[in-house]
Amino acid sequence: MIDTEVRAALAPALERAGGWLARRGVRPLAVTLVGVLLALAAAVAAGAALWGWALALWLASRVPDGLDGPVARAGGGGTALGGWADITADLAAYGAFVAGCAIGNPDARVACLVLLVTYYVNGGSLLALSAAAHERGVDTGDGRTFHFTRGLAEGTETIVVHSLMVLLPAWMPMLAWGFAVAVVVTIGQRIRLAVRLLA
Repeated sequence: MIDTEVRAALAPALERAGGWLARRGVRPLAVTLVGVLLALAAAVAAGAALWGWALALWLASRVPDGLDGPVARAGGGGTALGGWADITADLAAYGAFVAGCAIGNPDARVACLVLLVTYYVNGGSLLALSAAAHERGVDTGDGRTFHFTRGLAEGTETIVVHSLMVLLPAWMPMLAWGFAVAVVVTIGQRIRLAVRLLA
């Protein structure tokens, strides 16, 4: 819902940091890999109910996720492979973290399972719409590999909700159920957009 505004606010700092890393020979795929490894470590910590570690590792993992694009641009531009790696890493990070929460907090298992299903459908609809929009020649205008459409539940909201789930584990079931509803609304928004763009 607020990804565009958050990206605009963080862009100057991320571009500076990305340029600094690129000048030192850091490759964008390496940055993506660091991010997904930190997210998987966060999932393991959540599975062990080490909530403080899970929170710290999850937040740390989002820094490389925001830096791989700026590193790529500073190094001469992103590639289709880099775009694919970025979205694949994001899906792995989100899914693994929710699975870790489900293992670490049995009271939240059903809610986390439902949340994972909504992630699966939402991610699939985003990628399918991106491919179809490309086929129709729709210009995203943001320079990214995939056509990211706005919705109620986007990356920023996911970062916040995942953080709250491990910061407040007693509230995890309610948070997971609530966010699952938000993702379902987002799926509905993408369906409506797909009908308008592709029908």
